[in-house]
Amino acid sequence: MIEIKVPELAESITEGTIAQWLKQVGEQVNQGEYIAELETDKVNVEITAEYSGVIKEFKKEPGDTVEVGEVIAVIDESGEASTSSEESAPVAKEEPKKEESAAKEVATESAPSTDRPLASPAARKLAREKGISLNNIQTNDPTGRIRRQDVETHETKPAAKQAAPKVEKKPAVSADEQAGKPVERVKMSRRRQTIAKRLVESQQTAAMLTTFNEVDMTEVMDLRKRRKDAFLDKNGVKLGFMSFFTKAVIGALKEFPLLNAEIQGDEILMKKFYDIGVAVSTDEGLVVPVVRDADRLGFAGIEREIGSLGKKARDNKLSISDLQGGTFTITNGGVFGSLWSTPILNAPQVGILGMHKVQWRPVAIDQERFENRPMMYIALSYDHRIVDGKEAVSFLVKVKELLEDPEQLLLEG
Repeated sequence: MIEIKVPELAESITEGTIAQWLKQVGEQVNQGEYIAELETDKVNVEITAEYSGVIKEFKKEPGDTVEVGEVIAVIDESGEASTSSEESAPVAKEEPKKEESAAKEVATESAPSTDRPLASPAARKLAREKGISLNNIQTNDPTGRIRRQDVETHETKPAAKQAAPKVEKKPAVSADEQAGKPVERVKMSRRRQTIAKRLVESQQTAAMLTTFNEVDMTEVMDLRKRRKDAFLDKNGVKLGFMSFFTKAVIGALKEFPLLNAEIQGDEILMKKFYDIGVAVSTDEGLVVPVVRDADRLGFAGIEREIGSLGKKARDNKLSISDLQGGTFTITNGGVFGSLWSTPILNAPQVGILGMHKVQWRPVAIDQERFENRPMMYIALSYDHRIVDGKEAVSFLVKVKELLEDPEQLLLEG
């Protein structure tokens, strides 16, 4: 008998939750095949079988919390896959023909590789939550892999809804009443629990303060308008706001390095590199993938990295390494229409910049003239334990200056 254990995931991850089993007890499994989907604090991972054999036993159920190194299943290397109840039931009156018996054996042996559709973890999870069979979902993916959007599209089709068989599962939502009013009780996902815990810890452990400023986006928008087509033709990626803000932040961090530091006990760890985290909102919760060595990338490189990481986040394909080691974070609430907000630090970082919606407002050009300008409020939350108000305000002013004169970003690299 071979024990299947939760593998080492990352230094900061010690446990996870069984999201679903991808095999059944009695089913044949080959070495390297996925047998379980594990939900961790940061990403979902699929556990593979290290040996071939037959699933003998599951030690844990979907929804159970498991630790790294814990046994979750047992594989019998010498076992044979079980057949259906009809095939395995004793025959009372007559033996089946040899040809029929052989055909049944072949069908049984091939079932594990053909009955289970190929699907991403996010698609499997959504289908499980909606009670939709993956066998009824069509995909346009050339590899045949079912993705989350295929499940969402299937759900909007009335015929598909009617055809989908009911799947018995442990209830995730329980109905309740409060003061005679209907309510629902929904268990928080592991990721949402972790987000809640980390945000509370950040506010409790850091002396967090926020300072605000506003940026006239006229020059950035004019530059984008003039260069966007040529930029896209040359680089194959659109020129967005994020590359400008990333470059401006790096320029300001070089001038005010404490905002790129970290507190460790009674010491300050000064980081001489610029790994910029970019907050991405997904259906599973907020994640902050990291653009590595962003100071060495040009505008196109930054836009390409942000686009790639954003897609991986939405497809639930981020790896642990994509999320670790950021030195400073940028979050853009403006994409959802936020005009003004106070971002919370992404511990152990000591600074986070909040972008907001571009809003046209009348701006005083001098004592006599007003003009309508595209304005954006920006916010810097910082850890007052090592960053003083003067330095924080000066940092934000530097970001403003670089954005209002974007040619400086090109001149300063």
